Amino acid sequence: MLGFSNISLSNFLFWATQKKWFIYAIFIGFILTLLPTPNGLSVEGKTSIVILFVSLILIIKEPIPLPAIAIFILISQIYGGVDNVDGIAKSFMSDAVFFIMGSLMLAVVIIRQGWDSRIALGILKITGNKTSGIALGFLSISAILASFIGEHTVAAIMLPIGMTLIRFTSSDISKVKNLSAAILFSIAYGCLIGSVGTPSGGGRNVIMINYLNQSDISISYFEWMIKTYPFIFLQIPIVNWVIIKTFKPEYKILDSSIRKLVIKVARSRSITGRNTLTVFIFFLIFLGWIFFSEKFGLGTIALTGVFLYLLGGFVKWSDLNRNTHWGVIILFGATISLGTSIRSTGAAMWLADQILYFFGALIESVPFFSEVVVVLMTTGMSNVLSSSATVAVLGPITLNLVPNMLDIGLLTAMASSFSYFTAVAAPACTIVYSSGMVKAKDFIRIGFRVGLVSIVLLIMYVNIFWPLIK
Repeated sequence: MLGFSNISLSNFLFWATQKKWFIYAIFIGFILTLLPTPNGLSVEGKTSIVILFVSLILIIKEPIPLPAIAIFILISQIYGGVDNVDGIAKSFMSDAVFFIMGSLMLAVVIIRQGWDSRIALGILKITGNKTSGIALGFLSISAILASFIGEHTVAAIMLPIGMTLIRFTSSDISKVKNLSAAILFSIAYGCLIGSVGTPSGGGRNVIMINYLNQSDISISYFEWMIKTYPFIFLQIPIVNWVIIKTFKPEYKILDSSIRKLVIKVARSRSITGRNTLTVFIFFLIFLGWIFFSEKFGLGTIALTGVFLYLLGGFVKWSDLNRNTHWGVIILFGATISLGTSIRSTGAAMWLADQILYFFGALIESVPFFSEVVVVLMTTGMSNVLSSSATVAVLGPITLNLVPNMLDIGLLTAMASSFSYFTAVAAPACTIVYSSGMVKAKDFIRIGFRVGLVSIVLLIMYVNIFWPLIK
Protein backbone atom coordinates (compact mmCIF):
# COMPACT_ATOMS: atom_id res chain seq x y z
CA MET A 1 0.00 0.00 0.00
CA LEU A 2 1.30 3.42 -1.09
CA GLY A 3 4.53 1.72 -2.12
CA PHE A 4 5.44 0.52 1.39
CA SER A 5 6.45 -3.08 2.03
CA ASN A 6 8.20 -5.25 4.56
CA ILE A 7 11.49 -4.11 3.04
CA SER A 8 10.50 -0.51 3.69
CA LEU A 9 9.75 -1.38 7.31
CA SER A 10 13.12 -3.11 7.64
CA ASN A 11 14.87 -0.09 6.16
CA PHE A 12 13.09 2.17 8.61
CA LEU A 13 14.04 0.00 11.58
CA PHE A 14 17.66 -0.03 10.38
CA TRP A 15 17.57 3.78 10.06
CA ALA A 16 16.08 4.10 13.55
CA THR A 17 18.82 1.89 14.96
CA GLN A 18 21.53 3.95 13.29
CA LYS A 19 19.94 7.25 14.36
CA LYS A 20 18.81 6.18 17.83
CA TRP A 21 20.71 8.99 19.57
CA PHE A 22 19.01 11.52 17.32
CA ILE A 23 15.65 10.08 18.35
CA TYR A 24 16.70 10.05 22.03
CA ALA A 25 17.87 13.65 21.83
CA ILE A 26 14.67 14.89 20.20
CA PHE A 27 12.57 12.98 22.74
CA ILE A 28 14.53 14.45 25.67
CA GLY A 29 14.18 17.92 24.14
CA PHE A 30 10.42 17.43 23.78
CA ILE A 31 10.08 16.37 27.44
CA LEU A 32 12.16 19.35 28.61
CA THR A 33 9.98 21.68 26.55
CA LEU A 34 6.87 20.40 28.36
CA LEU A 35 8.34 21.13 31.80
CA PRO A 36 7.31 24.40 33.51
CA THR A 37 9.49 27.41 32.77
CA PRO A 38 11.64 28.24 35.84
CA ASN A 39 11.09 31.55 37.62
CA GLY A 40 13.13 34.37 36.14
CA LEU A 41 13.61 32.63 32.80
CA SER A 42 11.70 33.63 29.69
CA VAL A 43 10.04 31.04 27.45
CA GLU A 44 12.47 31.96 24.67
CA GLY A 45 15.38 31.59 27.08
CA LYS A 46 14.16 28.17 28.17
CA THR A 47 13.83 27.09 24.54
CA SER A 48 17.38 28.22 23.76
CA ILE A 49 18.71 26.18 26.70
CA VAL A 50 16.76 23.11 25.54
CA ILE A 51 18.22 23.53 22.04
CA LEU A 52 21.68 23.78 23.60
CA PHE A 53 21.16 20.57 25.60
CA VAL A 54 19.85 18.64 22.60
CA SER A 55 22.70 19.96 20.44
CA LEU A 56 25.25 18.80 23.02
CA ILE A 57 23.86 15.26 22.84
CA LEU A 58 23.96 15.31 19.05
CA ILE A 59 27.51 16.66 18.92
CA ILE A 60 28.80 14.13 21.46
CA LYS A 61 27.14 11.10 19.83
CA GLU A 62 27.11 12.47 16.25
CA PRO A 63 24.21 10.34 14.94
CA ILE A 64 23.98 12.78 12.03
CA PRO A 65 26.77 14.76 10.30
CA LEU A 66 27.99 17.89 12.09
CA PRO A 67 26.75 20.23 9.32
CA ALA A 68 23.29 18.67 9.76
CA ILE A 69 23.50 19.43 13.49
CA ALA A 70 24.35 23.02 12.59
CA ILE A 71 21.26 23.25 10.40
CA PHE A 72 19.18 21.73 13.22
CA ILE A 73 20.43 24.49 15.58
CA LEU A 74 19.41 27.18 13.12
CA ILE A 75 15.95 25.91 12.19
CA SER A 76 15.03 24.88 15.75
CA GLN A 77 15.63 28.44 16.94
CA ILE A 78 13.18 29.70 14.33
CA TYR A 79 10.53 27.02 14.88
CA GLY A 80 10.95 27.36 18.66
CA GLY A 81 10.23 31.09 18.51
CA VAL A 82 13.62 32.10 19.91
CA ASP A 83 14.00 34.70 17.16
CA ASN A 84 12.70 35.41 13.68
CA VAL A 85 14.39 34.42 10.43
CA ASP A 86 16.14 37.76 9.93
CA GLY A 87 17.46 37.78 13.49
CA ILE A 88 18.91 34.26 13.23
CA ALA A 89 20.41 34.97 9.81
CA LYS A 90 22.04 38.16 11.10
CA SER A 91 23.63 36.39 14.07
CA PHE A 92 24.81 33.53 11.82
CA MET A 93 26.60 35.55 9.16
CA SER A 94 28.94 37.55 11.38
CA ASP A 95 32.50 38.77 10.98
CA ALA A 96 33.66 35.76 13.01
CA VAL A 97 32.21 33.43 10.35
CA PHE A 98 33.89 35.49 7.62
CA PHE A 99 37.17 35.09 9.48
CA ILE A 100 36.95 31.29 9.72
CA MET A 101 35.99 31.06 6.05
CA GLY A 102 38.85 33.35 5.04
CA SER A 103 41.46 31.56 7.18
CA LEU A 104 40.55 28.14 5.75
CA MET A 105 40.88 29.52 2.24
CA LEU A 106 44.22 31.16 3.02
CA ALA A 107 45.57 27.76 4.11
CA VAL A 108 44.68 26.35 0.70
CA VAL A 109 46.59 29.15 -1.02
CA ILE A 110 49.72 28.65 1.07
CA ILE A 111 49.81 24.90 0.42
CA ARG A 112 49.15 25.35 -3.29
CA GLN A 113 52.15 27.67 -3.50
CA GLY A 114 54.42 24.88 -2.16
CA TRP A 115 55.60 26.52 1.02
CA ASP A 116 55.16 23.40 3.22
CA SER A 117 58.50 21.66 2.47
CA ARG A 118 60.41 24.91 2.56
CA ILE A 119 58.94 25.77 5.95
CA ALA A 120 59.91 22.31 7.22
CA LEU A 121 63.50 22.75 6.08
CA GLY A 122 63.60 26.19 7.63
CA ILE A 123 62.43 24.77 10.96
CA LEU A 124 65.09 22.07 10.87
CA LYS A 125 67.84 24.58 10.14
CA ILE A 126 66.87 26.35 13.34
CA THR A 127 66.30 23.31 15.56
CA GLY A 128 69.14 21.05 14.46
CA ASN A 129 68.88 17.26 14.13
CA LYS A 130 67.95 16.22 17.68
CA THR A 131 64.41 14.88 17.94
CA SER A 132 63.59 16.78 21.14
CA GLY A 133 64.73 20.01 19.51
CA ILE A 134 62.75 19.27 16.34
CA ALA A 135 59.61 18.62 18.40
CA LEU A 136 60.20 21.90 20.24
CA GLY A 137 60.65 23.63 16.89
CA PHE A 138 57.39 22.26 15.50
CA LEU A 139 55.57 23.21 18.69
CA SER A 140 57.05 26.73 18.79
CA ILE A 141 56.55 27.52 15.11
CA SER A 142 53.01 26.13 15.19
CA ALA A 143 52.21 28.23 18.26
CA ILE A 144 53.61 31.45 16.82
CA LEU A 145 51.96 30.99 13.42
CA ALA A 146 48.64 29.92 14.98
CA SER A 147 48.61 33.02 17.15
CA PHE A 148 48.26 35.13 14.01
CA ILE A 149 46.52 33.03 11.36
CA GLY A 150 44.48 30.53 13.38
CA GLU A 151 44.84 26.90 14.39
CA HIS A 152 42.85 25.57 11.40
CA THR A 153 45.24 27.17 8.93
CA VAL A 154 48.47 26.24 10.70
CA ALA A 155 47.46 22.63 11.41
CA ALA A 156 46.57 22.19 7.74
CA ILE A 157 49.95 23.61 6.72
CA MET A 158 52.13 21.86 9.30
CA LEU A 159 50.61 18.36 9.11
CA PRO A 160 52.09 17.45 5.69
CA ILE A 161 55.41 18.88 6.88
CA GLY A 162 55.47 16.66 9.96
CA MET A 163 54.29 13.61 8.01
CA THR A 164 57.02 14.15 5.44
CA LEU A 165 59.69 14.14 8.13
CA ILE A 166 58.22 11.00 9.78
CA ARG A 167 58.09 9.08 6.50
CA PHE A 168 61.64 10.07 5.67
CA THR A 169 62.65 8.50 9.01
CA SER A 170 60.92 5.17 8.33
CA SER A 171 58.52 3.88 5.71
CA ASP A 172 57.09 1.53 8.36
CA ILE A 173 55.05 3.76 10.63
CA SER A 174 54.70 1.02 13.24
CA LYS A 175 58.43 1.39 13.95
CA VAL A 176 58.16 5.10 14.75
CA LYS A 177 54.93 5.33 16.73
CA ASN A 178 56.38 7.48 19.51
CA LEU A 179 58.25 9.70 17.07
CA SER A 180 55.04 10.21 15.10
CA ALA A 181 53.10 11.05 18.25
CA ALA A 182 55.79 13.44 19.52
CA ILE A 183 55.91 15.44 16.27
CA LEU A 184 52.18 15.41 15.50
CA PHE A 185 51.10 16.29 19.04
CA SER A 186 53.68 19.08 18.99
CA ILE A 187 51.89 20.45 15.93
CA ALA A 188 48.37 20.03 17.32
CA TYR A 189 49.10 21.33 20.80
CA GLY A 190 51.30 24.10 19.46
CA CYS A 191 48.34 25.31 17.41
CA LEU A 192 46.09 25.22 20.48
CA ILE A 193 48.64 26.99 22.70
CA GLY A 194 49.23 29.77 20.18
CA SER A 195 45.61 30.27 19.20
CA VAL A 196 44.91 32.58 22.16
CA GLY A 197 47.81 34.94 21.48
CA THR A 198 46.00 37.47 19.28
CA PRO A 199 42.41 38.19 18.21
CA SER A 200 43.17 36.65 14.80
CA GLY A 201 44.41 33.44 16.40
CA GLY A 202 41.01 31.81 16.48
CA GLY A 203 37.30 32.25 16.08
CA ARG A 204 36.84 32.01 19.86
CA ASN A 205 38.77 35.26 20.27
CA VAL A 206 36.64 37.10 17.73
CA ILE A 207 33.48 35.81 19.40
CA MET A 208 34.65 37.03 22.81
CA ILE A 209 35.55 40.44 21.39
CA ASN A 210 32.05 40.65 19.92
CA TYR A 211 30.52 39.85 23.32
CA LEU A 212 32.76 42.41 25.04
CA ASN A 213 31.82 45.04 22.47
CA GLN A 214 28.14 44.32 23.15
CA SER A 215 28.91 45.19 26.79
CA ASP A 216 30.66 48.44 25.72
CA ILE A 217 34.11 47.04 26.54
CA SER A 218 36.79 47.57 23.92
CA ILE A 219 40.15 45.82 23.59
CA SER A 220 42.61 46.43 20.76
CA TYR A 221 44.68 43.84 18.92
CA PHE A 222 47.85 44.92 20.77
CA GLU A 223 46.16 45.07 24.18
CA TRP A 224 44.96 41.51 23.70
CA MET A 225 48.55 40.42 22.91
CA ILE A 226 49.94 42.08 26.04
CA LYS A 227 47.47 40.16 28.17
CA THR A 228 47.82 36.73 26.55
CA TYR A 229 51.07 36.31 24.61
CA PRO A 230 53.42 35.73 27.60
CA PHE A 231 51.28 32.70 28.48
CA ILE A 232 52.28 31.12 25.15
CA PHE A 233 55.99 31.41 25.97
CA LEU A 234 55.29 30.00 29.43
CA GLN A 235 53.52 26.93 28.05
CA ILE A 236 55.81 26.02 25.14
CA PRO A 237 58.82 24.52 27.00
CA ILE A 238 56.67 22.83 29.64
CA VAL A 239 54.30 21.20 27.15
CA ASN A 240 57.26 20.14 25.01
CA TRP A 241 58.80 18.41 28.03
CA VAL A 242 55.53 16.61 28.82
CA ILE A 243 55.16 15.39 25.22
CA ILE A 244 58.72 14.06 25.00
CA LYS A 245 58.44 12.32 28.38
CA THR A 246 55.09 10.76 27.43
CA PHE A 247 56.18 9.61 23.96
CA LYS A 248 59.88 8.81 24.07
CA PRO A 249 60.96 8.87 20.38
CA GLU A 250 62.59 5.79 18.87
CA TYR A 251 65.28 7.97 17.27
CA LYS A 252 67.08 10.70 19.18
CA ILE A 253 68.73 12.10 16.02
CA LEU A 254 67.11 12.42 12.57
CA ASP A 255 70.11 12.90 10.28
CA SER A 256 68.88 10.74 7.38
CA SER A 257 65.42 12.33 7.41
CA ILE A 258 66.88 15.80 7.14
CA ARG A 259 69.11 14.79 4.22
CA LYS A 260 66.11 13.39 2.32
CA LEU A 261 64.14 16.58 2.95
CA VAL A 262 67.02 18.71 1.66
CA ILE A 263 67.09 16.64 -1.52
CA LYS A 264 63.32 17.02 -1.98
CA VAL A 265 63.47 20.80 -1.64
CA ALA A 266 66.47 20.98 -3.96
CA ARG A 267 64.57 19.08 -6.65
CA SER A 268 61.44 21.22 -6.34
CA ARG A 269 60.89 24.36 -8.33
CA SER A 270 62.89 27.34 -7.19
CA ILE A 271 61.12 30.26 -5.55
CA THR A 272 59.54 32.53 -8.13
CA GLY A 273 58.34 36.08 -7.96
CA ARG A 274 54.77 34.82 -7.59
CA ASN A 275 55.76 32.77 -4.53
CA THR A 276 57.33 35.85 -2.99
CA LEU A 277 54.28 37.93 -3.83
CA THR A 278 52.12 35.35 -2.08
CA VAL A 279 54.04 35.94 1.14
CA PHE A 280 53.91 39.72 0.65
CA ILE A 281 50.11 39.66 0.28
CA PHE A 282 49.83 37.54 3.39
CA PHE A 283 52.04 40.02 5.24
CA LEU A 284 49.65 42.80 4.20
CA ILE A 285 46.75 40.73 5.59
CA PHE A 286 48.63 40.36 8.84
CA LEU A 287 49.22 44.14 9.05
CA GLY A 288 45.53 44.67 8.31
CA TRP A 289 44.59 42.42 11.22
CA ILE A 290 46.81 44.42 13.55
CA PHE A 291 45.94 47.96 12.52
CA PHE A 292 42.48 47.84 10.91
CA SER A 293 40.63 44.91 12.52
CA GLU A 294 38.66 47.12 14.91
CA LYS A 295 37.38 49.23 12.01
CA PHE A 296 36.79 46.64 9.28
CA GLY A 297 36.77 43.31 11.15
CA LEU A 298 39.13 40.34 11.02
CA GLY A 299 36.89 38.43 8.63
CA THR A 300 36.65 41.24 6.09
CA ILE A 301 40.43 41.56 6.00
CA ALA A 302 40.92 37.79 5.60
CA LEU A 303 38.44 37.68 2.71
CA THR A 304 40.20 40.67 1.13
CA GLY A 305 43.35 38.56 1.03
CA VAL A 306 41.44 35.68 -0.57
CA PHE A 307 40.06 38.09 -3.17
CA LEU A 308 43.57 39.33 -4.01
CA TYR A 309 44.83 35.76 -4.42
CA LEU A 310 41.93 34.93 -6.75
CA LEU A 311 42.39 38.17 -8.67
CA GLY A 312 46.08 37.51 -9.17
CA GLY A 313 45.56 33.90 -10.21
CA PHE A 314 47.49 32.49 -7.24
CA VAL A 315 44.73 29.96 -6.66
CA LYS A 316 41.70 28.75 -8.59
CA TRP A 317 38.21 28.92 -7.17
CA SER A 318 37.83 25.20 -7.87
CA ASP A 319 40.76 24.55 -5.48
CA LEU A 320 39.21 26.72 -2.77
CA ASN A 321 35.80 25.15 -3.27
CA ARG A 322 37.20 21.61 -3.13
CA ASN A 323 39.56 22.06 -0.17
CA THR A 324 37.64 24.47 2.09
CA HIS A 325 35.78 22.69 4.89
CA TRP A 326 32.36 24.27 4.41
CA GLY A 327 30.81 22.12 7.13
CA VAL A 328 33.13 23.68 9.70
CA ILE A 329 31.97 27.13 8.61
CA ILE A 330 28.28 26.21 8.89
CA LEU A 331 28.73 24.64 12.34
CA PHE A 332 30.75 27.63 13.49
CA GLY A 333 28.06 30.10 12.43
CA ALA A 334 25.27 28.03 13.96
CA THR A 335 26.93 27.86 17.38
CA ILE A 336 27.54 31.61 17.32
CA SER A 337 23.86 32.08 16.52
CA LEU A 338 22.84 29.89 19.46
CA GLY A 339 25.23 31.70 21.80
CA THR A 340 23.77 35.03 20.72
CA SER A 341 20.25 33.73 21.37
CA ILE A 342 21.23 32.50 24.84
CA ARG A 343 22.50 35.97 25.58
CA SER A 344 19.65 38.00 24.02
CA THR A 345 16.87 35.94 25.63
CA GLY A 346 18.30 36.38 29.11
CA ALA A 347 19.17 32.68 29.44
CA ALA A 348 22.86 33.50 29.92
CA MET A 349 22.09 35.78 32.86
CA TRP A 350 19.76 33.18 34.36
CA LEU A 351 22.41 30.42 34.08
CA ALA A 352 24.99 32.74 35.61
CA ASP A 353 22.60 33.39 38.49
CA GLN A 354 22.26 29.64 39.08
CA ILE A 355 26.04 29.26 39.22
CA LEU A 356 26.27 32.19 41.63
CA TYR A 357 23.49 30.65 43.72
CA PHE A 358 25.47 27.43 44.20
CA PHE A 359 29.00 28.86 44.29
CA GLY A 360 28.45 32.53 45.15
CA ALA A 361 29.78 32.35 48.71
CA LEU A 362 32.87 30.48 47.59
CA ILE A 363 33.49 32.87 44.66
CA GLU A 364 33.38 35.84 47.03
CA SER A 365 35.39 34.32 49.90
CA VAL A 366 37.86 31.83 48.40
CA PRO A 367 40.79 33.31 46.43
CA PHE A 368 40.94 32.26 42.78
CA PHE A 369 37.72 30.24 43.07
CA SER A 370 35.92 32.19 40.34
CA GLU A 371 38.85 31.59 38.00
CA VAL A 372 38.90 27.89 38.87
CA VAL A 373 35.16 27.54 38.18
CA VAL A 374 35.42 29.31 34.82
CA VAL A 375 38.55 27.42 33.71
CA LEU A 376 37.19 23.97 34.67
CA MET A 377 33.77 24.67 33.17
CA THR A 378 35.27 26.03 29.94
CA THR A 379 37.86 23.25 29.63
CA GLY A 380 35.22 20.58 30.11
CA MET A 381 32.88 22.14 27.59
CA SER A 382 35.63 22.75 24.99
CA ASN A 383 36.39 19.03 24.94
CA VAL A 384 32.76 18.32 24.11
CA LEU A 385 32.01 21.23 21.79
CA SER A 386 34.57 23.07 19.69
CA SER A 387 36.42 25.91 21.39
CA SER A 388 34.51 28.47 19.34
CA ALA A 389 31.19 26.86 20.20
CA THR A 390 32.21 26.80 23.86
CA VAL A 391 32.94 30.51 23.93
CA ALA A 392 29.80 31.21 21.91
CA VAL A 393 27.73 29.39 24.54
CA LEU A 394 29.63 30.08 27.78
CA GLY A 395 30.86 33.59 26.99
CA PRO A 396 27.60 35.34 27.84
CA ILE A 397 27.39 33.28 31.05
CA THR A 398 30.92 33.80 32.38
CA LEU A 399 30.83 37.53 31.58
CA ASN A 400 28.05 37.86 34.16
CA LEU A 401 29.85 36.02 36.96
CA VAL A 402 32.18 38.78 38.18
CA PRO A 403 32.35 42.57 37.79
CA ASN A 404 35.65 42.48 35.84
CA MET A 405 34.18 41.40 32.51
CA LEU A 406 37.36 41.97 30.47
CA ASP A 407 39.57 39.64 32.52
CA ILE A 408 36.95 36.93 32.92
CA GLY A 409 36.24 37.13 29.17
CA LEU A 410 39.92 36.71 28.32
CA LEU A 411 40.18 33.87 30.83
CA THR A 412 37.25 32.10 29.15
CA ALA A 413 38.82 32.47 25.70
CA MET A 414 42.19 31.21 26.93
CA ALA A 415 40.76 28.19 28.79
CA SER A 416 38.75 27.22 25.71
CA SER A 417 42.04 26.36 23.99
CA PHE A 418 42.60 23.42 26.37
CA SER A 419 40.92 21.02 23.93
CA TYR A 420 43.60 18.37 24.45
CA PHE A 421 41.59 15.33 25.50
CA THR A 422 39.96 13.93 22.35
CA ALA A 423 40.57 13.79 18.61
CA VAL A 424 37.41 15.77 17.87
CA ALA A 425 37.80 18.44 20.53
CA ALA A 426 39.55 20.94 18.24
CA PRO A 427 40.15 21.28 14.50
CA ALA A 428 43.92 20.99 15.04
CA CYS A 429 43.45 17.67 16.86
CA THR A 430 41.05 16.38 14.21
CA ILE A 431 43.42 17.34 11.40
CA VAL A 432 46.35 15.57 13.09
CA TYR A 433 44.21 12.51 13.87
CA SER A 434 43.25 12.29 10.19
CA SER A 435 46.89 11.39 9.40
CA GLY A 436 46.33 7.89 10.81
CA MET A 437 49.66 8.12 12.65
CA VAL A 438 48.15 8.70 16.11
CA LYS A 439 45.33 6.87 17.87
CA ALA A 440 42.34 8.15 19.82
CA LYS A 441 43.76 6.63 23.01
CA ASP A 442 46.93 8.69 22.50
CA PHE A 443 44.89 11.86 22.97
CA ILE A 444 43.60 10.62 26.31
CA ARG A 445 47.08 9.53 27.38
CA ILE A 446 48.73 12.88 26.71
CA GLY A 447 45.67 15.14 26.93
CA PHE A 448 45.05 14.82 30.65
CA ARG A 449 48.69 15.50 31.46
CA VAL A 450 48.95 18.60 29.29
CA GLY A 451 45.47 19.73 30.32
CA LEU A 452 46.22 19.53 34.04
CA VAL A 453 49.50 21.41 33.60
CA SER A 454 47.83 24.11 31.48
CA ILE A 455 44.98 24.63 33.97
CA VAL A 456 47.40 25.13 36.87
CA LEU A 457 49.62 27.44 34.82
CA LEU A 458 46.67 29.57 33.69
CA ILE A 459 45.32 30.06 37.23
CA MET A 460 48.80 31.11 38.38
CA TYR A 461 49.34 33.32 35.33
CA VAL A 462 46.17 35.41 35.64
CA ASN A 463 46.68 35.92 39.38
CA ILE A 464 50.37 36.77 39.24
CA PHE A 465 51.08 38.37 35.85
CA TRP A 466 47.87 40.30 35.14
CA PRO A 467 47.99 42.34 38.38
CA LEU A 468 51.54 43.40 37.44
CA ILE A 469 50.50 44.94 34.10
CA LYS A 470 47.43 46.85 35.31
